[in-house]
Amino acid sequence: MTTVRPDVQLAWPLMHNNITREDRDALIAFIDDERSFFTQSTQVRAFESEWSQWLGVKHSVFVNSGASANLVTITALRELKGAGEVIVPTLAWVSDIAVVLQAGLTPVFVDIDPRTLGMSTDQVLRKLTKDTRAVFLTHVLGYNALTRRLLDELADRGIPLIEDTCESYGAVFEGGKLGTFGWASNFSFYYAHHLTTAEGGMVSTNDPELYEVVRMLRSHGMVREATSEALKQRYVSERPDLDPNFIFAFPGFNVRSTELAAVVGRTQLKRLDDNNQKRRRNLERFLSRLDPAKYRTDFETAGSCNYAFTLVLREPDDARRDAVVALLQRHGVEYRRGTAGGGNQLRQPYLRRLYGEEFARYPEVEHIHFYGFYIGNYPDLETDKIDTLCDLLNAVPLP
Repeated sequence: MTTVRPDVQLAWPLMHNNITREDRDALIAFIDDERSFFTQSTQVRAFESEWSQWLGVKHSVFVNSGASANLVTITALRELKGAGEVIVPTLAWVSDIAVVLQAGLTPVFVDIDPRTLGMSTDQVLRKLTKDTRAVFLTHVLGYNALTRRLLDELADRGIPLIEDTCESYGAVFEGGKLGTFGWASNFSFYYAHHLTTAEGGMVSTNDPELYEVVRMLRSHGMVREATSEALKQRYVSERPDLDPNFIFAFPGFNVRSTELAAVVGRTQLKRLDDNNQKRRRNLERFLSRLDPAKYRTDFETAGSCNYAFTLVLREPDDARRDAVVALLQRHGVEYRRGTAGGGNQLRQPYLRRLYGEEFARYPEVEHIHFYGFYIGNYPDLETDKIDTLCDLLNAVPLP
């Protein structure tokens, strides 16, 4: 361990310079072109196509946020599969669970695997029933949450898997990218993520029926948004009393994005793989330099792609947690408590009024809630800052 000045300022935000000069120049050129059509049009379609090719799926639908991707996916699930239960994680972003409630489905909660922060496969399999309509799995902060056992069991039972890959695109499992294993996968292009359109999200799938439903749900449920001429003609023939331009198949939403966002996304996609490699190296460096007696360093990193560092105390210790908080604040390191979504979602008011004290039944996520953090990881993060922070963290005394 090196000696670190007690007053050193690291000036370490959650994300730095995620919109580059190249992105700005592409946006300026688009705006300056008098032929440009700013609302959803050719740039959106091109971004969807390029994203599908990068990911390795047949279809993608660009929306205005990752939360909207969750919303239209779960709404489509309800329309296509009917009412019932959806198995959800206790550690996730709020929209993963909120959309299940909003769609009139019933969330069924499971604890996490502490090495991946994703749902415990054992608990998921124990909670599958005849009423299970889907398993909505979150890949937390770049770690893969899939297991072969989970995929095989869901396939055998014919239960759809939905992957929330908002925090983990570029990560792989068994040689395939996360987001290609499920019936649907959702992505977020929020500013701090691997790729940003400032705000934006994507739904990807290989299922043509789901693709058409999501496209319609994105734009008010309008049939004219479908790409299938046969589907459109079926609605037209069934409803001759309606203007073909205004047939609303579903009670949908307006969650379209813009050409401006798609321009930035297309430019960012060109450097996504290189940036992801840098993030992988950063995470390996961070975890390898932390003291494993004080912090959890045994995360399942194979194939991971993390836009944030996970910092989790090995043992429950309020005094050390408070010392870590003070250290991060003193040295100018931005952080979030509880890792993804602020920790155990069952402690949040919107769920606690429905489920009371159920949060206490999930000890693994409870540990993350009280003793876990995440810190920004971005391509131009200096390695000396990583080393300095690890030295500072390792110097926090044992009790």
